[in-house]
Amino acid sequence: MQILSPRQNKAISHHRVISTVFLILLFIAPLSAFAQDTTGIDTLRQTSKAFTEIAGKTKPAVVGIKAEKTVTWDYPSLDNWPFSEPFDPFGDDFFDRFFRRRRSPQREYQQTAQGSGFIISPDGYILTSNHLIQNAEKVTVKLGENSPVEAKVIGTDPDTDVAVVKIDGNDLPYLELADSDALEVGEWVLAIGNPFGLSHTVTAGIISAKSRSGFRLTEYEDYIQTDAAINPGNSGGPLLDLDGKVVGINTFIISRSGGFMGIGFAIPINMAKFSYDQLIKGKPVERGGLGIVFIDLDPDTADSLGLEETKGAVIADVVEDSAAEKAGMKRYDVVVEFNGKKVENANELKNQVAMLKPGTKVKIVVLRNGKRKTLTAELGEQTAELQSLKASTEVLERLGFAVRNLTDDLAERYGYEGYSGVIIAQVEADSEAARKGIVPGMLIEEVNRTPVKNTNDFREAIEKAAEKGKVLLLINDGRYNRLVILTLSKK
Repeated sequence: MQILSPRQNKAISHHRVISTVFLILLFIAPLSAFAQDTTGIDTLRQTSKAFTEIAGKTKPAVVGIKAEKTVTWDYPSLDNWPFSEPFDPFGDDFFDRFFRRRRSPQREYQQTAQGSGFIISPDGYILTSNHLIQNAEKVTVKLGENSPVEAKVIGTDPDTDVAVVKIDGNDLPYLELADSDALEVGEWVLAIGNPFGLSHTVTAGIISAKSRSGFRLTEYEDYIQTDAAINPGNSGGPLLDLDGKVVGINTFIISRSGGFMGIGFAIPINMAKFSYDQLIKGKPVERGGLGIVFIDLDPDTADSLGLEETKGAVIADVVEDSAAEKAGMKRYDVVVEFNGKKVENANELKNQVAMLKPGTKVKIVVLRNGKRKTLTAELGEQTAELQSLKASTEVLERLGFAVRNLTDDLAERYGYEGYSGVIIAQVEADSEAARKGIVPGMLIEEVNRTPVKNTNDFREAIEKAAEKGKVLLLINDGRYNRLVILTLSKK
């Protein structure tokens, strides 16, 4: 019999322990990995279940929209064909006389657009895209498997591409609206709509970016960017958060192929709600206006103004008698805060002002000569201020120069205290006015021998002079008066 020494016995015991531990680990490791895989799959199942619940809860309130309008197409006359005569397979004068000369020079056909929308009240108010129903003669709505019903267009807001239509009904399924300002990049969202006529298609993605602008599709742009698949037919449909509430209205995509490429855009629901609340009252959308022309504060502009700040909006001009002028805002002021919110750029300021109604009082923080200054303004009507800007532009085009009211500041700056008239603010190069020596800073006291006290007087006098095609101006250049005759261009 072999007898083991204590050292050998100890060694054997040590090996047995190691072997036992190894075997245990061999069986435990796969179980642990499997447990981890199960946890990941359970997480995916929960996400999938969340998407399923959202889709099931919201799809009944998503509708298909069909818009129809009559389009007239002009046939080209025979003289306008590029090769003199259109191809005539028969070459017969009889066919030429019978078919060509007797057919109508115009043809009418029905143009149809299809998209999506969603109900936001139990009595049938529906939000959708303006570009879908614009100028439509007939709009029909399809709710679920029901037959299409004709809808009434309540109102449209082309400036934001929002429209409201209504169908008759009670206790209809509807969607709740979220606060789109609270959205964060990276959040999950779902898009529901009717791409290519495939009703109630659901796609998922995340918020890729916020406050996208610069596409020049509408006057006000503050788009939500998403990679949830959006295709033709999705326009007007909802973009939903994980609570099943609407955060945006799907509106367009960027694509090289015409199909989805991962870049879709939605109108923030807060912007749409501002329009909706006014449109359902049967009124056009009213927006507040400051009456300023402004640009982004970029590093070069900041450097030229001696500023370290590189975010904000620089005022390039102030409209006469506007809310901005009454508040004391001046050219070269940099708006850095508006109504308690920081201003990052010009587009942001534009949207913030437009989301308030005329008469709203706001606090505005500007940088003037590098120092912060707080001003109070009561917003005016944007329409009136735009008309004023348009009128100034028309004067510039017809005369070759633009004018401003003679304020106390301008009178002191140019030495016109005690005078009345309008001051020349801008002169176009190579215009007749420039060739005749008119420069910014000159004062126009009379138009066709009639005194003018402000820009309204000036424009009215120019309109009267337009009948003769020429105008006589009495101009003060700071030293003496001079008479200048200018030819008025036609509108």
